Amino acid sequence: MEKKKITLKNGEVISYVDQGEGQKTIVLIHGNFSSSLHFTPLLSRLPKDVRVIAPDLRGYGDSSYFRRISSLAELANDVHLFMEALNIQEAFVVGWSLGGGVALELAANHPKDVLKLVLINSTTHRGYPVFKKNELGQPLVGQAYESADELGKDKIQVVPLLEAQKNHNFAIMSYIFDVTIYTVGKPSVEDNTLWVEESLKQKNLIDADWALANLNMSDIHNFYNAGTQNINKIKCPVLHTWGTKDIVVPEYMVKENVKALEKISTLIVYENCGHSPLVDVPDQLTKDILNFINH
Repeated sequence: MEKKKITLKNGEVISYVDQGEGQKTIVLIHGNFSSSLHFTPLLSRLPKDVRVIAPDLRGYGDSSYFRRISSLAELANDVHLFMEALNIQEAFVVGWSLGGGVALELAANHPKDVLKLVLINSTTHRGYPVFKKNELGQPLVGQAYESADELGKDKIQVVPLLEAQKNHNFAIMSYIFDVTIYTVGKPSVEDNTLWVEESLKQKNLIDADWALANLNMSDIHNFYNAGTQNINKIKCPVLHTWGTKDIVVPEYMVKENVKALEKISTLIVYENCGHSPLVDVPDQLTKDILNFINH
């Protein structure tokens, strides 16, 4: 699948997939350890009379990483500038995992950009915590890291993935995905090869983990900060999906999002589905997204 490139007002060069034509536009925002190409199962199923655009976020895939990030709001602003550069006034926005956090920030900070929001197994709006560890490698709940560089030395949640990316270790990255993301369905050898290679291109792992830990759009302290209360700015309809076998994003995270956006939310739970409905239930996911967008 061919990628195009465009330079944003802030100087970052964003690589992206652009398919289909039509009055409706869908923007797909990928998660951590991934890129636009992880949406291949969705891209191959969505109708060609809808324009579908999937960027590689700053620091991922083939996009640039000229300036370090410290928040998902910065990635959301990149998506806003990306839409602006492509002259897209408004779109249906789909975010998977970390991409759900980016999509939430986009809907809060740039509400005119987002017609409706789809959150696929998304991180909570209160962040994805990374806590200090004891001698046994167990998390010391409530003990936050002081900086991104300190968090980058976390031997359990950060260092193994960082080393795999630095050393371009395909086997280790593939194994990590197999036991965390693809716990139900397994991608084809061809897809797995593509997706692992894309994940190894990531240039911002430490900063992305720091941004995830610091994400807090609520009014309740999450051990990293007091919160922005930006979740209250979201007014568009929101579809949340979650898989019962997801071991990356626990159920409470999705329920936190649903509760915070209760009046505008719809929740769909997929039985026997892990962190990637894109692999486990692609036909049903596509059907549910289109149904939500069209009604």
